[in-house]
Amino acid sequence: MRTFRTSRIRAAAAAAVTLALGCTALAALPGTAGAAAAGGLAVQYRTSSSGATADQSEPWLKVRNTGSASVPLSDVKVRYYFKGDSASASYRFACSWAVKGCANITGTFKPLANPTATADRYLEIGFTAGAGSLAPGADTGDMQLRFHRADWQRLGQSDDYSFGAERATYADWPKVTAQLGSVAAWGEAPSGNGPTDPTDPPTDPPAGGPRLFDDFNYTGHTDPKIAANGWSVRSNPGGPGVPGAVWAPQNVTFSSQSGNSVMNLETSTAGTGASTVQTEILTQSMKFRNGTYAARVKFSDAPRSGPDGDHLVQTFFTINDLKAPMADDYAEYDFEYLPNGGWGEPANILYTTSWETYRPDPWEAVNQHSEVRRSYAGWHDLVVTVDNSAITYYVDGQHFGTHGAAYLPERPMSINFNQWLIDLAGQSSTTPRSYDQQVDYVLHVKDQVLSPAQVSALVSGYRAAGTTFQDTVPAV
Repeated sequence: MRTFRTSRIRAAAAAAVTLALGCTALAALPGTAGAAAAGGLAVQYRTSSSGATADQSEPWLKVRNTGSASVPLSDVKVRYYFKGDSASASYRFACSWAVKGCANITGTFKPLANPTATADRYLEIGFTAGAGSLAPGADTGDMQLRFHRADWQRLGQSDDYSFGAERATYADWPKVTAQLGSVAAWGEAPSGNGPTDPTDPPTDPPAGGPRLFDDFNYTGHTDPKIAANGWSVRSNPGGPGVPGAVWAPQNVTFSSQSGNSVMNLETSTAGTGASTVQTEILTQSMKFRNGTYAARVKFSDAPRSGPDGDHLVQTFFTINDLKAPMADDYAEYDFEYLPNGGWGEPANILYTTSWETYRPDPWEAVNQHSEVRRSYAGWHDLVVTVDNSAITYYVDGQHFGTHGAAYLPERPMSINFNQWLIDLAGQSSTTPRSYDQQVDYVLHVKDQVLSPAQVSALVSGYRAAGTTFQDTVPAV
């Protein structure tokens, strides 16, 4: 969240799509046709790019319901396994056309738990609720999907587990797997990769351990409890955002909603840098490192008033300072929602990004990110966990992405929320407009990895006890 943030993320978005760790592949199922009948799904595949190397891999897919009951597509995950061109290669997913609508299809790249000679990662295809359901015997119709290297170098696909060069027409293809909820429903994953995704995560919150919890129960930005509780409402100039913008403490306000105190960050503009007012609140201390971070945040797609379209960023993140260009003890972990696109994206998108380091000039970045292109307007539970092996992100209790050990923090960080404008290119009007981002609570549990269910139980416990603030995390 710095003055060079625009160029940083634009470079990242143009040069990297992350491999999200975490969910492992499905179990190998013996007898492909029989397994499909038992599981209720079958996947058909053809390729529109049959060369040993190609500018893009083009796995076209259909999912068919072979069972006797309707299947919500939002419960279905399809996995196409392949071997990266190098350990550091990153890829971008796209949907060219689909009967169900490309807006209802998601694609996320994830590393394989147990790499093989023909696969070290997979493309996981999912569906939004807008894709609807499949009646018995029905299929999704064409899903003309593709992916390419982020640097647009040619990719090799002849050694990819799920690739079939000879598949010019649709046919059942067991080397692409399907999962219905937590159940393996079709296909055979690469050898040694079984279903290890947690299906029943713990719900009881752990006892003890240093914690920060804040319900943001304050009267206003001048409330002395804000500083006493370790927060700073930003007023100093500088990035990120539109040059000439100011950061206004008075635009951070507090109110009661449904019995909970809520913090509101208002950002406004009239189409010029001088008229742009941004907002940020952050912890005074950088004392947070491994453990669980959680917040309930309300993102907004539309302005509170005035014309829509500005390239807005709404955030929850942790960060420390860069000591020197490419210093390896830098760390930053972001949830960033762009309701109107930006950084080359045409519409709403949610990023989670893990940073190892960067150099501002000339620009060079080392990061990993996950993304979903759809609206996230409304309240969302955001959780990120940091242990000694990975950084894992959750949105509304669902796994969003996991990033590798190379991005773990070497030093403690601060906890931050801010709302700001990337540029003024999204809306050229000089009519004043303002946008709101709201925060219900924030939680950090030091050195403990909590499931989203445990986070919810812990927050419910604070509220049942009438506790609006606790900070037992020791200073560094």
